[in-house]
Amino acid sequence: MEGEKGTAADANARNTPLWPAGHLPLEGEMAGRPEGGAPLQKPHRKTNRRLFRAPSHLLHALTHAMEAEDLAGRDGLLQSLDPRAKLAGTLLLIIAATMLHSLIGLGLLFALAVVLALASHIPLTRLMKQVWLGVLAFTGVIALPSPFLVPGKVVAALPVLHWTITEQGLRSAGFLIGRAETAASFAALLVLTTSWPHVMKAMRSLGVPVAVVAVLGMTHRYIFVLMTTAAQMMEARRARQLGPLSPADQRRLIASSAGVLLGKTLAMAGDVHMAMIARGYRGEVRLIDDFRFRARDGVALFLAALVPATIFWMQR
Repeated sequence: MEGEKGTAADANARNTPLWPAGHLPLEGEMAGRPEGGAPLQKPHRKTNRRLFRAPSHLLHALTHAMEAEDLAGRDGLLQSLDPRAKLAGTLLLIIAATMLHSLIGLGLLFALAVVLALASHIPLTRLMKQVWLGVLAFTGVIALPSPFLVPGKVVAALPVLHWTITEQGLRSAGFLIGRAETAASFAALLVLTTSWPHVMKAMRSLGVPVAVVAVLGMTHRYIFVLMTTAAQMMEARRARQLGPLSPADQRRLIASSAGVLLGKTLAMAGDVHMAMIARGYRGEVRLIDDFRFRARDGVALFLAALVPATIFWMQR
């Protein structure tokens, strides 16, 4: 009898499914099954750790965005200015950066951006991580061939490849990187010292079309909704996974998750758009706070306009 009970128990254990009905296990999930299913596979611990770190990276991006909102609420120089004056002044300073034909002038304009950041209580480490390093890496790749390809006075040569480096090429690369860094610094200061709804309302005040403002506003809002949904999906998948995934299974998981995330996003966007239309939304940005243009806003805007005017007069 005991042998028959043992045989019956073994048969029931073999016939009991290890996964819920309707769920097809991945190969990585079958790796721990002793018999039946796919053969044992070597765990891909490094790739699985990288996959499971995705939710923490997404949540870190959300925290980074919330910290930017806190910076906009601080008591600083740029935070105290009218958003319309800041937006117009930023555009004027960016134009000034693109007009300059002097590396010394670019350096002084970049120093002005650093001074404004310090006066607005913006940490320079944040600007370095968020703006300066990324812009340097991107524009550096573009400007890298300039010292070798632009003809001019030879100042050095590579010992092995015998490539000549010209003074004009170095200046060209310096102008490209300097203009990009300076313009990006002023743009980042605008975003970090002004809440996004105020930026959009200031854009409408300066005549930006309603469609452009509406697209920017919805994009900014749904970036965070998209990241939150993606983090929740990855965390739910991690809680239900029984074993390590192979690289092929990880690619299949990422592709299927992207499809599901796209479907959720489209459905939510449609529902929210219909709800907004039903509540009278027509693209205009309406806030409780009213803008007030004061004397210091006029002075700041005048000084910002004076910079490109002076550059244009000196370089004509």
